[in-house]
Amino acid sequence: MTSNIFSKILVIYPMEHSTKIALYKNITLIFLKNIKHKKEELKNFNMVVDQEEYRAEAIIRELYENDIDLNGIDLVIARGGLTKAVNSGVYLVNETMKEDLRAGVQGMHAVNLGGLLADRVLKVLPNAKACIADPAVVDELDDVARITGHPMFQRKSIFHALNQKYMARRYARSINTPYESLSLIVAHMGGGGISVGAHKNGFVVDVNQAFDGDGPFAITRTGTLPNGDLVRLCFSGKYTEQEIMKMITSEGGLYAYLGTDNIDELEKKISGNDDHARFIAYAMAYQVAREIGAMCTVFEEKIDAIILSGELFHCTYFTECLTKRVEKIAHIALFATVNDMDALVSNAVMLLNGETEAMEYL
Repeated sequence: MTSNIFSKILVIYPMEHSTKIALYKNITLIFLKNIKHKKEELKNFNMVVDQEEYRAEAIIRELYENDIDLNGIDLVIARGGLTKAVNSGVYLVNETMKEDLRAGVQGMHAVNLGGLLADRVLKVLPNAKACIADPAVVDELDDVARITGHPMFQRKSIFHALNQKYMARRYARSINTPYESLSLIVAHMGGGGISVGAHKNGFVVDVNQAFDGDGPFAITRTGTLPNGDLVRLCFSGKYTEQEIMKMITSEGGLYAYLGTDNIDELEKKISGNDDHARFIAYAMAYQVAREIGAMCTVFEEKIDAIILSGELFHCTYFTECLTKRVEKIAHIALFATVNDMDALVSNAVMLLNGETEAMEYL
């Protein structure tokens, strides 16, 4: 694939109750829309992937209503889903990928719609191809990082791969150094979980499994819980498996302690001298710092930088608590404003420019 300044890229980013779409001319944003889906309409679908046609029609309708030149779109790139583990890179959507996305081979989530929607909108985009980039299941772990403590269990790599890779490359460009020659720790504060990855020579060789809540507690995830207490809770008869998973992944963390998953509200509570909110934010920063400290031991060489990214860093108190604990380790690069649409389009541009090749999902 080759690109020029006139290349147009459609980006699709499905979330639980909405679908973001954006049109770029090369790296310049020219159209952005967050299509909100009514909760009562989404309830008509048994599984999230059953929303494929419904959401695709909403995207196509939006393109028509805004007089988008459909013939001019060269590439559609979408948020990757929970497929089989893959290497980092850009993957063309194929039948095998679509089958795995619909089956949810590593879990069922709105992200599974990304590749499906990218492929489905091709019916009105005659000159485009569909792809995903750096899905959450990017797996570059060292073998030693997979060991748990019992042969029945193995650590998995499910984390904010798209954002972590994008921020690491962005930092590398800012210091005119190849990403592949750096030793970095990247801590990303997502809308639900927090992932802390050890990036060594271009590979994420260790990272906590943020999707299921491993690691520090976060905005809605509990983080790692005491094993014995969790096992006893599971067999208490008080909760179903679904209820416990919901507690761990979407009703834990800040939400469980403070009743909010809104960062602005957290900042407001702290500014209003809410001692409980202040302590919980302090504890979360403590846990993230501890995870960063643990990742330091992965490296034998000196760490070049610690990259902190995510909207949570707009909370001044949390940021100060965390940076005070880790600034002695290495230089800190802070990226509080996160744009996953830009992260996706940067991968698309690399593909169109020939800086990377499209990979086949097997």
